Amino acid sequence: MNYQTIRKPNQGIDAMLILLYFALVLVGWMAIFASTYDELQPSIFDLDKSYGRQFIWIIGALILAGAVLLTDSKFYTTFAYIIYAIIMLMLAAVFVLGTSHKGDKNWIDIGSFQLQPSEFAKLAVSLALAKFLSVLNINFKDTKTRFIALSIFIFPTLLIILQGDLGSALVFFSFFLVLFRFGLPGYYLLLGVYIILLSILALVFDKLILMLVLLIISGAILYIGRRSRNSIFIVLISFLFSAGYVFATDFVFNHLLEKHQQVRVNVLLGKKVDVKDADYNVRQSKIAIGSGGFLGKGFLQGTLTRFNFVPMQSTDFIFCTIGEEFGFIGTTLLLAIFLALMLRILFVAQRQRSRFSMIYAYCVAGIIFFHVLINIGMTIGLMPVIGVPLPFISYGGSSLWSFTILLFILVKLDGDRLAILR
Repeated sequence: MNYQTIRKPNQGIDAMLILLYFALVLVGWMAIFASTYDELQPSIFDLDKSYGRQFIWIIGALILAGAVLLTDSKFYTTFAYIIYAIIMLMLAAVFVLGTSHKGDKNWIDIGSFQLQPSEFAKLAVSLALAKFLSVLNINFKDTKTRFIALSIFIFPTLLIILQGDLGSALVFFSFFLVLFRFGLPGYYLLLGVYIILLSILALVFDKLILMLVLLIISGAILYIGRRSRNSIFIVLISFLFSAGYVFATDFVFNHLLEKHQQVRVNVLLGKKVDVKDADYNVRQSKIAIGSGGFLGKGFLQGTLTRFNFVPMQSTDFIFCTIGEEFGFIGTTLLLAIFLALMLRILFVAQRQRSRFSMIYAYCVAGIIFFHVLINIGMTIGLMPVIGVPLPFISYGGSSLWSFTILLFILVKLDGDRLAILR
């Protein structure tokens, strides 16, 4: 018996995901227009302005979305590892061909267009991780399986850290959530929390004092469990790991981070810095959001927005533009759209027949969640200013295109679950 797949081009396409996508892109375009509005050049299609260039990026994104939907979904499952390898080579090429942008060397110039490979690396990791975890009889009790799964996203994370792009690197920790969802033991989460806590303590307190505290805690644990040889060995290894990590954190902070990155972290931790107005961006952002009140000042009526009080307002701090001009109602509505998008992605994930598609969907949800959390956290002073764009909202071609491809691959995979066989 011959089997043939009969599908209409738009069959199975999730209209809700498409609608939420267009809503966010439109909100982003209007916010970019408001943040860089020029009364002398009022046309929203003016290519000399960021909002005009963003329109070009949007057209390009729609073309890419169409191309993704027209591509057989088997392409993404078959070539997942190859796509991953290509993007990793692009990340490595940044060290040779890369150009600096706002202090970070993580861009490649292609004519007049600047490509940021770290944005597309999240897509590549999502495909590769979904491919690996969808293998039959995968078992997280196997050490080799854990090592490979963690390496798939830790390798690009290290490359991006070396490029100085801590914001993009931080987003890659969203893949831990995916691994927990599909079987990674819970103690890895506890280890992650411990490492984060130890990192903060290493930056706040003198490392010798911290070593003394760790030594006292280790001694107390050894005294309690002195009858067990295994406990002695575990505590000793834990202490050596902790001590090594504290000194490594100190080295990375003082020797690998740029001066402006050190200042941002110190400001977040409440430490005194020598740089005048080091927290200027965040202060102005919070003032802008607060000045919007409940209903906002109105479209194109934001005074702090129009007079450029907040730097990078069309990119990293785009959220404060919405807060000032549309107030609490506007920001709440935007967050509601993001929440609806993430919940819809999780709903789509649960109805997949393919394990690959399900895992990929969770990767997409995790990436968007971390981006929204970190970006908005930056604008209200809960996160360091580390250059993470707000998905579909912030100005930039690399960000918009990478998120568009990321989401529409999911739309394509989801649509193919309804393939009819005869």
